[in-house]
Amino acid sequence: MIDQATIDRIMDAAQIVDVVSEFVTLRKRGVNYIGLCPFHNEKTPSFSVSPSKGVCKCFSCGKGGNVVHFIMEHEQLSYYEALKWLARKYNIEVKERELTDEEKQAQNLRESLFVVNQFACNYFQDILHNSLDGQRIGMTYLRGRGFRDDIIRKFQLGYCTDSRDAFAQTALKKGFKEDFLVKTGLCYRKDDGTLHDRFWGRVIFPVHTLSGKIVAFGGRVLNAATKNVQMKYVNSPESEIYHKSKELYGIYFAKQAIVRQDRCFLVEGYTDVISMHQSGIENVVASSGTALTPDQIRLIHRFTNNITVLYDGDGAGIKASIRGIDMLLEEGMNIKVCLLPDGDDPDSFARKHNATEYQAYINDHEVDFIRFKTNLLLEEAGKDPIKRASLISSIVKSISVIPEEIVRSVYIHECSQLLNMDEKILVEATSRLIGQAKENQFKEEERRKQREQRNALSTGKTVSAHDTNVPEPTDTLSDTDISKLPEKESAGTIAQPSPTLEDDYFPFIPTEGNEQKRFFIKEELLVRMIVRYGEKVMCYIEDENGEEKPLTVTEYIINSLKEDDLHFHDALHRKILKEAEEHLHDANFVAERHFISHPDPAVSKLAAELSSDRYQLSKYHSRGQKIITDEERLYELIPRLIIDFKLSIVEEEMNHTLKIISKPEILNDPEQYTVLMKRYKDLHEIQSILSKKAGDRILIN
Repeated sequence: MIDQATIDRIMDAAQIVDVVSEFVTLRKRGVNYIGLCPFHNEKTPSFSVSPSKGVCKCFSCGKGGNVVHFIMEHEQLSYYEALKWLARKYNIEVKERELTDEEKQAQNLRESLFVVNQFACNYFQDILHNSLDGQRIGMTYLRGRGFRDDIIRKFQLGYCTDSRDAFAQTALKKGFKEDFLVKTGLCYRKDDGTLHDRFWGRVIFPVHTLSGKIVAFGGRVLNAATKNVQMKYVNSPESEIYHKSKELYGIYFAKQAIVRQDRCFLVEGYTDVISMHQSGIENVVASSGTALTPDQIRLIHRFTNNITVLYDGDGAGIKASIRGIDMLLEEGMNIKVCLLPDGDDPDSFARKHNATEYQAYINDHEVDFIRFKTNLLLEEAGKDPIKRASLISSIVKSISVIPEEIVRSVYIHECSQLLNMDEKILVEATSRLIGQAKENQFKEEERRKQREQRNALSTGKTVSAHDTNVPEPTDTLSDTDISKLPEKESAGTIAQPSPTLEDDYFPFIPTEGNEQKRFFIKEELLVRMIVRYGEKVMCYIEDENGEEKPLTVTEYIINSLKEDDLHFHDALHRKILKEAEEHLHDANFVAERHFISHPDPAVSKLAAELSSDRYQLSKYHSRGQKIITDEERLYELIPRLIIDFKLSIVEEEMNHTLKIISKPEILNDPEQYTVLMKRYKDLHEIQSILSKKAGDRILIN
């Protein structure tokens, strides 16, 4: 465990713009920064970073939080692992107590696999640099490819001897579990149960994540070890930490250069990337011999809109490759293609030229993808009308996926000239494909909703026809007024209580499944006020001696809830309210800072979300045209929110009561029916009283 003092030092040192900028290209907008969200696919930036608050938030997918939450989500780390990641970045010493045996056994599987991979990387490097076989075979091969020693060390290249189980035996002696060696793919079990190395007799290329962690390896067989070996390259299999479709070789070493030059070069293999780095071109990544995937494209798109694809000079595989590049167009990226001279690939060409010469060649020979594809297919089609018609369809399909209408129009105009066709025909064909794509997207969304409905029904849940994600109200009933809400319900209509954190309160209305209900939204608004303004004075009241004393937002909310013996329904909300009350009179207590830096990641994440500027309830102009903020009118805003919350609770219980009254067994039972109708009447009276307090106004939504 990390002590709170160290956590505080880490939080003080970690600048969120500095950290997020390692993974996302940010542009300044006002006092904040924006960029493309790293957690979902988007073309328009909706990921906002606030340096003043130390929080980030995607206003599309909703993910965000403080700097620790960002690293947790992006790197798939636990809370304490994210803190250690930040501590390493800012050179802060972290002292931890020794873990117990039980805690060691409970270590996260992902963390264990990363540890095994790092050990393997160190082992392979040690063999390459310090063993006879490593120097004689591995290093001879790498130097023969023209790689300098500094580049070999930079990319952490290694070597595995041709002994079939040398690595496995070493790892087992070091105490690594056999199960982890298999799950990482470093080893595999033979039919007889023995453990064998996957990469024996190969030069090793570690694959790094965006943050530099090793998730996989590629191994190239050497001439001396080709006997009985069919595959030139062997790669790590998919695992809990490695998904090939989501990784790009070299992205860790290339990301800063990509941002600086606002362009990314895409090549095919490991050695292409390494050779180009050595020649001085660092903004290069490889798809590792696979067709581009949407996840890989989004990884590049975080850093630039511009990508140049480098093809071997002989053009082999180009026609197959260009099918996948349509996805780049769909992402709104600017794509160019460069064919290298015959007989050269990016690796060999880099060994013959320095960075200036390489860059000059690319600048002189690269063309935009649509023009490249058109010329390529025109050459293939010749005068064959069938092939020419197929060519036109292929070009139109590529143009139709481009999101920007202006860009589409420019390409249509150019293609009409290249193909010697009426531009109107191309426009109509493109529009037809766009319409079909939208229709298919709509149908897929409908099928998704139907699947969710079927799944909900199969698990016994009721799904609203208007919103497949929001369950209808649970049949619950109270037999007291709002000031005496029960902790448990009558037999036959019991709803399972929502989980709590540290209190023993059982909410009348379950939290789970009701997050979109009005009462829960009103409750969240109150918690937002506590996080943002909890210590602020909203008004002054007279004490028992007739003297004025300040009343804070937190105190007002607590007193108002106690009037009717009400509680927040969500356990996390209750924890925030309780803690705000406990620390309210501490010296220098600022609710927002306290909760965003809270050691409980659930609390700090919620606080960061509620602290976001997008959640400003209202800003309006006074007669003097001055912008009035929420903080300047807390004295009227908080009481209104309290009344709205109480009204929403009454309305929710009234809805439950009406639903139960409509059941046949209740309608046929005069005694129960009378009790329920009286209950509904009492609730209606309470609603009237609260409505009078609220006054003649529109409730805040």
